[in-house]
Amino acid sequence: MLPDKPWKLESLLRLLVGIFACVCIGSLLALLVRGAGAASQPPSVWRVLAGVVCFQGATVFLVWRFVREHEMTCAIAFGVRNGPKQALVFGAVFAALFLPIAHALQSLSGLFLLRFDFNPVSQQSVRAISNATAWHEIAAFAFATIVLAPLAEELLFRGVLYPAVKRAGFPRLALWGTSALFALIHFNLATALPLFAFALLLATLYEKTGNLAAPFATHSLFNAVNLAALYLQPEFQRKFFPHS
Repeated sequence: MLPDKPWKLESLLRLLVGIFACVCIGSLLALLVRGAGAASQPPSVWRVLAGVVCFQGATVFLVWRFVREHEMTCAIAFGVRNGPKQALVFGAVFAALFLPIAHALQSLSGLFLLRFDFNPVSQQSVRAISNATAWHEIAAFAFATIVLAPLAEELLFRGVLYPAVKRAGFPRLALWGTSALFALIHFNLATALPLFAFALLLATLYEKTGNLAAPFATHSLFNAVNLAALYLQPEFQRKFFPHS
């Protein structure tokens, strides 16, 4: 079970303000990287990565600072030493179990949106990786998708926000509210439902294991499989393996 987390309100507010400021800086950098008159062009890998570094990269650093303010280490704060092997196994198993559910929910969401004449649009990150032309771009994007993004999002949503709201006396809001927020920050209607369900799973996994490594492993493997599926699309194969 997840032990109580003694997060201080003033520290939590500073953390959230800091993350918001970094997101604003990232948005400005993305505009500068895009350049004037290029609004209609597809997003580049480096433009997307600039946003990732300013949000997810900054989040990892700010959460580390947040934990240090409480005179704790991240290993202790997030239960990393609490059955690490078991947590990783649970993470892998639940990632495998949730993948078909996620794709079914996304298909259902897509059909629902099309019924109302709303054409789902791919996330900028998906369009960016489709336009990648070099292996170093793909490697950088893979690191951001498989390591940095899951680490930052698990630290923030499950590691900090979920126990903070729960400790305030709102366990249901902690579960449902942070899961909804997690889905909303991805800014994609077609993936909102599967991401919401995914966040519920991640929070429950953290609650049951008390080890943030479990939801991180699930999140990382989930992203890795989806990224691999994107790479293995026929368009990608023709682009990088024209003689296969």
